[in-house]
Amino acid sequence: MPSFPTILLLDSGLGGLTVLREIVKVRPDAHYTYVADDVFFPYGRHSEDAIIARVVPLVGELIAAHRPDLVVIACNTMSVSVMAHLRAAYRMPFVGTVPAIKPACAASKTGRVSVLGTRATVKREYTHALIRDHGQGCAVTLVGSSDLASLAEAALSGHPVSDAAISAELMPCFVGAGEDASAWTDTVVLACTHFPLLLDRFVRLAPWPVNWIDPAPAIARRVVDLLGAAGSEMDSAGAEMIFTSGRPHALSQALIPFFGGRVPA
Repeated sequence: MPSFPTILLLDSGLGGLTVLREIVKVRPDAHYTYVADDVFFPYGRHSEDAIIARVVPLVGELIAAHRPDLVVIACNTMSVSVMAHLRAAYRMPFVGTVPAIKPACAASKTGRVSVLGTRATVKREYTHALIRDHGQGCAVTLVGSSDLASLAEAALSGHPVSDAAISAELMPCFVGAGEDASAWTDTVVLACTHFPLLLDRFVRLAPWPVNWIDPAPAIARRVVDLLGAAGSEMDSAGAEMIFTSGRPHALSQALIPFFGGRVPA
């Protein structure tokens, strides 16, 4: 009998669904447990010590309850704070989500890259080390957003979100003046898994076209590296979605595509 892995994803809220969507494409046979730590949302407003104190024991509880084969930390702010602590605490493969600065700088033609994340992510030493190690001489602008994650959750839940509210958070990414486009920002790293939920709006509101870097496909490739590729037989075990607050997930049609067409329990 084939063995179908259980993959657990943890995020502060709904942003990790953008990572789940890519992983399901490459491992449609797996069982998925998606956990949204809405009790602590948004993570970007907490200190690094507070995040470590929250996440390390929470992950231990989730491992004991769900016995996953692999854990994906589908949150940049969480990952840049706790990955080393999790790997030290638990004998379990982990995949984190960190700002995709290396591929962004490698792809930039103008040498001007912006990193759009939560305020916590852009402040972390981990992020600054990525720029030092992989910036490849690019001018990297760090843009810390306080509201975009909440706006993304609101939009996914069907609540109106104005263009003005999104633009106010987005516009600092666009650096450059005058007629010389060779000095303009040409690449923006989406350093929060919530932000791809608004990508269509970002593209429409951007003052000029840029290359948007979403790390989710690379995370999916890493999952395959660790677990192997999907076999020919598919699991019918489905998926589940859990909020740490205990509230029901209020399933809507908007969630089903992220689970590969499955209806999460």
